[in-house]
Amino acid sequence: MKHYSVMLNEVIEALNIKSDGIYVDATLGYAGMSKEILKRLDKGLLIAIDEDLDAIKYSENVLQNIGGNYKIINDNFVNLKEILNKLNITKVDGIIFDLGFSSPQIDEDQRGFSFMSDAVLDMRMNLNNKVSAKDIVNTYSDEKLWDIFFKYGEEKLSKVISKEIVNARKIKEIETTLELVEIIKKAVGANYFYKQHPERKIFQALRIEVNKELEVLEKVLPIAIDSLNKNGRIAVITFHSLEDKIVKKKFKDNSEIDEMVKGLPNIPKEYLPKIKLINKKPILPSTKELEENSRSHSAKLRIIERI
Repeated sequence: MKHYSVMLNEVIEALNIKSDGIYVDATLGYAGMSKEILKRLDKGLLIAIDEDLDAIKYSENVLQNIGGNYKIINDNFVNLKEILNKLNITKVDGIIFDLGFSSPQIDEDQRGFSFMSDAVLDMRMNLNNKVSAKDIVNTYSDEKLWDIFFKYGEEKLSKVISKEIVNARKIKEIETTLELVEIIKKAVGANYFYKQHPERKIFQALRIEVNKELEVLEKVLPIAIDSLNKNGRIAVITFHSLEDKIVKKKFKDNSEIDEMVKGLPNIPKEYLPKIKLINKKPILPSTKELEENSRSHSAKLRIIERI
């Protein structure tokens, strides 16, 4: 199975891995990052988190061939605090969030993530989740569909697409990925469709809504910062502007003195910055990586350190 971890070397370098440290790969996927962390640990521990049982099964085989000092947790990373509490761990030395979807997840037809092959509209990372993409396109109101397509997909023709979806489902339930692609094409016209590829944006929006990706990210970043030891680091790779905006803001807010107390001679400890930015501007993939892996094109890496 071919999976390419975006900016792997940059992330591993950013973590400053200590052989006896505790590291969290909050987005295990197919173990691209985790195996490199594990190789560098001696008395340390790797905690790897993922909702996807297929990914966990594959990664278990990869990691057990490297060493035994790891724990794989089948959960959503939003529950980071509870996961660490269960393991009796209060602080860690590094955390990775690679927010991209693993190539096998996208390429696996039956998961319904891809607009290029026919499958049931699903898009759930965790198959125990009740709501799938099929539920959303068949039950959300015109206004609600329009809102998520515009907000999460940043698609300017969201309104005509949502209207066409509502019209189509009156005739029959929308069940598959390619049915939805055809509806999008009909809504926007062939010229716009082939030039602008709105289906990419609509599928992205549905995936974000199904998995509540942005809400989860907003919630977990402060928890992750509070879970770090002094000099511990967080590395986050984002793949679209909405994610990057959240990460940038959370990191900025936690790396500056609160406006309320700026200029005071003695600033209370709780108002001091918790972190420092390792890179003010995001790190982008190298030219070589862009040539080797087209999926790395929109990737941005931000790194912070606990102070």
